[in-house]
Amino acid sequence: MSDSQQILIGAGLEGEPVGQALRMTNRHGLIAGATGTGKTVTLQHLAEMFSDAGVAVFAADVKGDLCGLGAAGNPQGKIAERIAGMPWLNYKPKAYPVTLWDVNGRTGHPLRTTLSEMGPLLLGSLLELTDSQQSALYAAFKVADREGLLLLDIKDLKALLNYLRENPQVLGEDSALMTTGSSQALLRRLAVLEQQGAEALFGEPALQLEDILQPANDGRGRVHLLDASRLVHEAPKVYATFLLWLLAELFEHLPERGDADKPLLALFFDEAHLLFSDTPKALRDRLEQVVRLIRSKGVGVYFVTQSPGDLPDSILAQLGLRIQHGLRAFTSTEQKSLKAVADGFRPNPEFDALAALTGLGIGEALVGTLQDKGTPERVKRVLVAPAQSRIGPLTEAERATLIAQSPLAGRYDKPIDRESAYEMLLARKGAALDAAPAGAAEDRPQGGFADMAGGLLGGLAGQAVKSAVRQAANQLGRELVRGLMGSLLGKNKKRR
Repeated sequence: MSDSQQILIGAGLEGEPVGQALRMTNRHGLIAGATGTGKTVTLQHLAEMFSDAGVAVFAADVKGDLCGLGAAGNPQGKIAERIAGMPWLNYKPKAYPVTLWDVNGRTGHPLRTTLSEMGPLLLGSLLELTDSQQSALYAAFKVADREGLLLLDIKDLKALLNYLRENPQVLGEDSALMTTGSSQALLRRLAVLEQQGAEALFGEPALQLEDILQPANDGRGRVHLLDASRLVHEAPKVYATFLLWLLAELFEHLPERGDADKPLLALFFDEAHLLFSDTPKALRDRLEQVVRLIRSKGVGVYFVTQSPGDLPDSILAQLGLRIQHGLRAFTSTEQKSLKAVADGFRPNPEFDALAALTGLGIGEALVGTLQDKGTPERVKRVLVAPAQSRIGPLTEAERATLIAQSPLAGRYDKPIDRESAYEMLLARKGAALDAAPAGAAEDRPQGGFADMAGGLLGGLAGQAVKSAVRQAANQLGRELVRGLMGSLLGKNKKRR
């Protein structure tokens, strides 16, 4: 098989190239290993290989140095020696077409979605709701859908919750679900979310999937990097929820492609254990279903974590490419886990995989690939090929240049403020006050518009970036209440 048909990973014990057939890379994968063993550089190299093959990449930059993809490398010392031992690699230091994203819009284009797009199941997980609170949230979304109230940001949902508290009859048969306690609990949870800075995630213009899939002018796949260096530590639930939302959106909107020559997109989920930590069973089940089904839509999902044990067995069973860097085993529990990792590979009579795991050097890994028919190859001990881009972060000036020169410059940077649930409910309240008997004038709230707004949002009101639902969604009458993974919830959803 020619190099152009493979994602080259590195060199085997005899110096031979080791890679995964490009058409099999939608079978997902795993990059694992202890801290400092080379996982990030392996991720960077794979992102380069996908880009060179014309495959778009979306990855989380957790350490802040993956953005080095946007600058050419300068190999020296041992890295240069390794390159010399891989003449088939055709190594050329170069920068890659990188687009930078940041939820807060500081170090990249602002990354947003809407509450309606996210849906009540994902939002409930983000808010860490109890069953009763989750039921109340579903009831609120149901009302929003029925009455055409667009839930775009946190302020919209607060307005709706306060409106339902004052007008419980609107809930109809679901009125028992929206108790005073559950309503107040939801408002408190939303306030906590705002304090974490998560309100910046919700708004318009929202991320358009076609912008991720658009290739660079030279035909290479664009590499989209989400700056998660602060997000993972300060708001890990927000980080995990966004990645789950992105996976759900891709699954719902991409058409079936069958067995194609190459995937459309490679997703790299660093700190992958966060996707499954304290995740409700309903959400975890949906995630496992989507990982299994999304490969037929041309999306390869690559989980990056310290140990394969961080992922459920149902996910591990679906992973075709396994790149396992060194692990440490100091306790009996760790030793058992080590054996489980070794047993996950197809044995190779040339070496003992279990013994090799604790002796792998930096940038060295055990690699399990798939044969053309989809069956596992024998495990190989591999020196991972060096990245052709810079190993290390961009400077602030280089970041600013990438953002300014981005083909998406100006498209997402300025928030859009359009009518949504907050304004619509405010108008209803104003109309109700105008229609009240003249004798009730003294009971009306004083202070005009501002006081009416405060009444809708309640005491927990916060400042959020206002926005509106996508124009296309309005035109096609898309259902506002979204469930994670679309049709997997059993809903007859309207498509774009």
